[in-house]
Amino acid sequence: MNAIELNHIHKSFPGFAIQDLCLTVPSGTICGLVGENGAGKSTTIRLLMNALRPDGGAARVLGVDASSPEFRDVKEDVGVVLDEAYYPETLNTLQVGKVMAGTYKRWDQGTYERYLRRFDLPEKKQFKDFSRGMKMKLAIAVALSHQPKLLILDEATSGLDPIVRDEVLEIFIEFTREEDHSILISSHILSDLEKLCDYIAFLHQGRLLFCDEKDRLLETYGVFAGTAEQLESLREEAIVGREETHGYGGVRALVRRDEVPAGLELERASVEDIILFMVKGARK
Repeated sequence: MNAIELNHIHKSFPGFAIQDLCLTVPSGTICGLVGENGAGKSTTIRLLMNALRPDGGAARVLGVDASSPEFRDVKEDVGVVLDEAYYPETLNTLQVGKVMAGTYKRWDQGTYERYLRRFDLPEKKQFKDFSRGMKMKLAIAVALSHQPKLLILDEATSGLDPIVRDEVLEIFIEFTREEDHSILISSHILSDLEKLCDYIAFLHQGRLLFCDEKDRLLETYGVFAGTAEQLESLREEAIVGREETHGYGGVRALVRRDEVPAGLELERASVEDIILFMVKGARK
C-alpha cells in the first residue's frame, strides 16, 4: 500500500494554482517536498489532510480517500507538524500531554515523556515562554507519541540548531525502520533532505517538476565547471541550468551525465545544486 497518493489534483487561487499534481509516496519511505516560497508545498499538505478541498482530482492517505467520512479515523494514524506550533499559551508540557491523551485514542504517555526528556523540554514552563526551537520540539514529541504510521512535516526542523536537527533527523530515520511507517517532509534545508530522504519531489509554481529516488537523481546529474566556450560545445539537451562564475570568466552548469561525452570531468551534484539549477533553467 502507498502511504500517500495524489492523483491529478487541481486547486486554483487568485494568481496561483496547483496544476495536475500527481505524487505517490510508497509505504516505508521518506519523501522530501521541496520548492521555493509560494511553490505550493503547504497548500499540497493542506489538500492532503482535507483542510482544503481540491477543485479536481483525488487524495488518498494510508489507502483512504481524504474526502471520505472514513478519513476522520485515519487521522489517528497521521502525525502532523506544521511550520508553527499551536498550543494554548498558558499550558506547560505536562498539561499538553493530558490534553493530547484526551484527543488521541492511542496516546502513549510514556513515549511522550521520553521525548520530553530527550529534547530537554521543561515540564512546568508555559508554552508562551518557549523559544521557536522548543515549540517545534514539543510539536514533534506530540506527533510521535500517538503511534502514527505516517508523519507529515511542514518545515518541522526550522528553528532548530544544527545539533538538535541532527538528533531529530535520526529520530525520523528510526521511525521509518518500521516497514509500515512513512514520512512526507517539506523543508528549505536541502542538506537535511539529502541525508534523510528516499525520494525528492520538486514543486515549482504549482507544478510538480519531478518526483524521483534521491540516489537516482544524484546519479543522473553532475555539475560542469569550465568556460562558456566549453559549455557551448555540449548538446543543448545536456544542459539543465547554468550560472556565471563571477570573477573567473567561467560558468557552472547542471548537466545530464548520459548526454555529455564520456570522460568529461564533472563535479558531484547535491540535491541543492539540482533544485537551484532547475529553477534557473525554468526562468530562462
